[in-house]
Amino acid sequence: MYAVIKTGGKQYRVQSGEKLKIELLTAEVGAEVNLDQVLMVADGEAISVGRPMLAGANVTATVLAHGRHAKVKIFKMRRRKHYQKHQGHRQGFTEVQINTITAG
Repeated sequence: MYAVIKTGGKQYRVQSGEKLKIELLTAEVGAEVNLDQVLMVADGEAISVGRPMLAGANVTATVLAHGRHAKVKIFKMRRRKHYQKHQGHRQGFTEVQINTITAG
């Protein structure tokens, strides 16, 4: 059984027991979160697709850790104009483990 969920403006295909890094959530480490924006649930041959969300379906997950991804370096330059700009960015993430998938 797997589901497609939406969180942080992105879509993820998740299965029970899977660990993944999603956009930063405001939950404590060890807390259970309810991801209720479920777009699709598939159980073998039975596939339920929402328009756009599947009513009554949800996915529960446990927060394992919070962290930051590797640094992305941004370098802008205009040739012959003596313009150079260096910038860096580290995006925050929340690592979660999927517990249960409930179809609506």
